[in-house]
Order: sequence, then structure tokens, then C-alpha cells
Amino acid sequence: MLGMVDGNGHPYSWSAMFNGYEPEEMKDCPYAGIPAYLDKEPKETLRIEGAVVTHIWTDDPADAERVSRASLIPHIAERPEDVIGQVDAVIVATDKGHEHVERCRPFVEAGIPVFVDKPLVDNEADLGVFVEWVKQGKAILSSSCMRYSKEFAPYRLSTNNLGALRFASITTAKSWERYGIHALEGMYPILGPGFISVRNTGTPERNVVHLKHTCGADIVAVANADMYGGFGLLQLVGTAGHAFVPFQDTFYSFKAQLQAFVDYLRTGVRPFPFDETTELMKLVIAGLMSREQNGREVFLTEIAPN
Repeated sequence: MLGMVDGNGHPYSWSAMFNGYEPEEMKDCPYAGIPAYLDKEPKETLRIEGAVVTHIWTDDPADAERVSRASLIPHIAERPEDVIGQVDAVIVATDKGHEHVERCRPFVEAGIPVFVDKPLVDNEADLGVFVEWVKQGKAILSSSCMRYSKEFAPYRLSTNNLGALRFASITTAKSWERYGIHALEGMYPILGPGFISVRNTGTPERNVVHLKHTCGADIVAVANADMYGGFGLLQLVGTAGHAFVPFQDTFYSFKAQLQAFVDYLRTGVRPFPFDETTELMKLVIAGLMSREQNGREVFLTEIAPN
């Protein structure tokens, strides 16, 4: 479990889903929501079977000490590269996309499979690096937990009861750079590939993003800095019906996401095509480009690789 940045407590919670945790130590986790949702889970269903987190490294060494105690991780690495030769795979648990190429490079080059927290990237050049690595056969997986939301699952299976989709909306707190992918990947498996363009008419604090899809639907994704009451609110409107679905079970989505990575390690079969991640990253990048260019409509065809 490698890396820890401001505003992101995944090393605590994700490690606990593999190792279990020490309740008294976890109470001191600086992210109160983590012990709250971990404590709801029965101990017999908490852990992912057959895999453990053996090593932890964080940007601030003091964080590694705390996470190690809370999430029962036996080894603290002095440098992230020190885990090479000691582990079967690594999880890069940071959500600043512009850092991920360099955080991942030592492990990709050593042939170690990598799971990268969302978003994989936030710029065109870094996307090109990851696409090339995957073409070379490197085992790299990245996703938002929202792809695995159990609340959205029925609509991933079918929206036929709604008729042809004409409009969708989804919301998140925090920034487009770091949390826009939650909104995007929450609705992406429902609509599928085929996004055309992105127009962000908002600001860095109030992103209001209009996306067009080849199915004929318009989608609005909103990422508002302090809108903590609006994480993962999905609306779907079709020619014959509508649905409103709030995201609720954080633990389930995180565990399913990590289980998908473990299954990929065991089978070599991706849980979804990497082309989907590429398209999603283009949506993130296009949203930033549009915002910086006064709300210009940015077409995905403008963003390499094509």
C-alpha cells in the first residue's frame, strides 16, 4: 500500500479490507467516516480472502506508523521501491492524477502489477504513457469505486424500462481534478462508451459539466467543492420512465473494487477493457481543458491517443 495524500484515507480503509483492523487504533484515523463504515461490517465478511497487505509506505512517515498499527500491516518501507521483490502487486493509494506516472514507474518497469487510485491521470501526456505501458502488456488497473456501486447495479444491467435515455445527471463534492471521475465512472457503465464532447461552464470550485453521448443522451456532471450532501446522486431520464438513485454503501463499493483487482491478478482477465479507462480519462482532461478555455466545447477526438 503505497502513498498517502491530503484528503484521502484509503491506506487505512483499503488495508483493513485485506488485513482486518485494530478498533482502538482505527478510532484515531483522521477520517471519521472510515471507522464508521468499517464498524458496521461483520468481522466474518470484512476481509478479502487470500490476500494481505504486507508493506506500507506513505509520503509522511508518521502516517505509515499510524496506518500500520490501525490496519495490522507488519512492514513499513523506507522507500516505495523497497517493496520490489517483497510483494506480488502494489496499490498506489493516491488521487492526484499528475503524480501517478512517476509513482507507478518503478513498479511497472519491474513488472509488478499496479492498481492506481482514481483518476489515473489528469493530463494528456501522462495518459499516453499509461496507454503505451498497457500496450506493452503491463498489468495496470485503475477505477473509481463508483463503477461497483450496488445501488447503480440494476441500471448497469438494463435501462430498458426507462426507454431510450435522453438525460442523466450525477453529482459529487470536491474538485473535478480529483473527484470528477467518481461522477463520470458512476454513470459510465450505464451509458457505455461513445462520449462525444465535454463542456465545463463552471469554475474550479463549482464545476458544471455537460457531456454528449452517441446514444443521444445529454449528461450533466457536477463537482462542487463543499457539496458534501451530494455525493453520488444519480438521475436517469428516458422516453418511457425515470429513476433517481442515491449512492449509499461506501464499504461495498471499495471492497468490490479491490476484489476485482485481486481477481485480475489471479486470472489475468481484466474486469473491464482498458479502453474504458482511456475514454474516462479523456473526459476528465476535456473537463479541465474546457474550464480553462472559458467553457469551450471540447471533443474527445482532440485528445490523444486516438
